[in-house]
Amino acid sequence: MSDVLKNSFGNIRIVLCETHHAGNIGAAARAMKTMGLRTLILVNPENFPGAEATRRASRATDVLAGARACDSLSEALHGTALAVACSARPRELSMPAVDARTAAVRLAAIGASQPVALVFGNETYGLTTAQVNQCQLIASIPADSQYASLNLAAAVQVFSYELRLAALGAGIDSDRVPGDPTQDRASHEAVEGFYVQLESALVETGYLNPAQPKKLMQRLRRLFARAGLEREEVNILRGVVQTLRNPKKKQ
Repeated sequence: MSDVLKNSFGNIRIVLCETHHAGNIGAAARAMKTMGLRTLILVNPENFPGAEATRRASRATDVLAGARACDSLSEALHGTALAVACSARPRELSMPAVDARTAAVRLAAIGASQPVALVFGNETYGLTTAQVNQCQLIASIPADSQYASLNLAAAVQVFSYELRLAALGAGIDSDRVPGDPTQDRASHEAVEGFYVQLESALVETGYLNPAQPKKLMQRLRRLFARAGLEREEVNILRGVVQTLRNPKKKQ
């Protein structure tokens, strides 16, 4: 494996949320290994480990053996600078949406220096709105509109292939990577901490009614997801919110 692939792929996580069939986990591991990906994280898998997962993994049992199980998506995304939700389902007030190739280019570019994640949902209902809200981007495979449903492992295979092409620099359009991919992007937990602080302040000041929150926080998440916050920017925003809650006295 080239140094370029090692740098990017070492930071790329494939996250499977609440997978029902163990065989799909094994098939996903096989899809990953064929393209050089190794980091598999499972969020509350229903049936794992198991013989079916091992059988479907074929010679990718090393990827399965290294898979890590988590209790929540937040735990799986800890430390990531970009998380991309894989979903073909239209969503109201969703995060910015791109195709699989564009998402792969962004992941590979940022993954060269910081951890990133590609998040897949349950085989039956996909990703929940709450799970999508923890990501900064939505990506879909431009399949036929008459039947756009792909098997979980097939979707992992397509995205893994696009990630390999992107990491190798094949056909990359610079317009697909807005901003500087080497910027010090804020971690998942730093951004989530800011959202908690912001929501608390909005409730405290009366701007947000917790009994009727509507979609305010979802809109704010979408706004900041488009910005691609850097670590220092999150620190500034948290400082602003804290000062507005507790104004400094004038000398």
